[in-house]
Amino acid sequence: MNDRTHISRRDLLATGAYGLGSIALTALLAEEAAAGQKFRTHFPPKVKRVIQIFCCGGVSHIDTFDYKPELERQNGKTLTSKGKIDTFFGEPGTLMASPFAFKQHGKSGLWASDLLPHLAECVDDLTFIYSMKAISSNHTPATFQMNSGFTMNGFPTLGSWLSYGLGTMNEDLPTFVVLPDPRQLPAGGSINWTSGFLPATHQGVAFRTTGDPIPSLATPADARSARGDSAALLAAMNKGFAERNPGDSALSARVRAYELAARMQTSVPEAVDLEQEPEHIRKMYGLDVPAAAPFGRNCIMARRLLERGVRFVQVFNGGAFSAPRVNWDAHEDLVSNHKTQAATMDQPVAALLKDLKQRGMLHDTLILWTTEFGRTPITQGLKSKGRDHHHHGYTIWMAGGGLKPGFGYGATDDVGYYASENPVSVYDFHATVLKLLGIDHKRLTFYHNGIQRRLTDVHGEIIDGILA
Repeated sequence: MNDRTHISRRDLLATGAYGLGSIALTALLAEEAAAGQKFRTHFPPKVKRVIQIFCCGGVSHIDTFDYKPELERQNGKTLTSKGKIDTFFGEPGTLMASPFAFKQHGKSGLWASDLLPHLAECVDDLTFIYSMKAISSNHTPATFQMNSGFTMNGFPTLGSWLSYGLGTMNEDLPTFVVLPDPRQLPAGGSINWTSGFLPATHQGVAFRTTGDPIPSLATPADARSARGDSAALLAAMNKGFAERNPGDSALSARVRAYELAARMQTSVPEAVDLEQEPEHIRKMYGLDVPAAAPFGRNCIMARRLLERGVRFVQVFNGGAFSAPRVNWDAHEDLVSNHKTQAATMDQPVAALLKDLKQRGMLHDTLILWTTEFGRTPITQGLKSKGRDHHHHGYTIWMAGGGLKPGFGYGATDDVGYYASENPVSVYDFHATVLKLLGIDHKRLTFYHNGIQRRLTDVHGEIIDGILA
């Protein structure tokens, strides 16, 4: 045998290993290209996963976390010091003191009303933004803006941008999961978790929150024998289409969706099996309380999904605005409306915070508690018990890694009408969320219709004052 062609068994195994490594690397790079800018952050991230709790309908800031003693002094009087009063329904009433009692809580001394006693116990872990401003006081456009940065529908949502920019942490589960309110979908429905012009693989996957999480997830027993043949035929058809249509991404996105669906048949049932949770955890989330149990199950499910590598989970509290109203839209009777909704949300969200903290997950998780706008400090109409939509100043909060806990940023004026100190736009909020995940909001872009689009459009400043 020629010495030049002689290869020892050791050399052969080593060469084979290098070859397999190259193949694996090629596959990983191809997967990365398909998923977007996977794991390529612009600076060190403070967190790696997100839960967004979206309270539909417009939570009243002045009845939850933004204490305004001046409203008590001015109760029943006409508001005359803010110029022309801007109300959605054009029915300005009189100033109304909050019917809920406020107290300072925790070491931070931050204020919360007795409407939310469980969250009041958590204020030392929360970072409040008291000076949010929205563009619209109409529910659907304002909801779209909080989710996508735009008041028009069809733009990629925050979860889709994160899927595109950071990719998945578990190939067997979606990167972006949505848990709608069990009672009703939000205004605009699935547009609130659309991938817009991003590849379809980045859209949110909505789980049903009653019954099977995903319809038809399991293969019927009588169809399993034919499944292999069907898959082979479909693969051949897909291959032929791809060869005839080079550069068409729609098919590849659909194929990846089917592949993910196949993997989810084994991963999803285990992830959403709440019977695995100990009884004390189930009680902590309020699963023994009829009003809190449906949303409490969603909050436990959100934590379980994060534990298994889901990057972004969006949990809706409240839905659209058809009767019966199951959201925070307190036009007719603020007390009745907000008490009903608070009973569904307060205990589960507080439990989620405490649970993540006790599991050592809060430091690298970001929790966003959002709503589309606030409520007016005046009643909607004279002698009314309700409040109208209000986008000129309202409150949201965040919690988790990279933030100043037990901290309040910005302020509204003496009666909670205008964002008067350090006003924050939705663009600023989104820019800051991306910063905490290691992303420069100006560099996370996608070319569409001749424009390098981004979540923050052409706006957005980092809210440095809330960063640790």
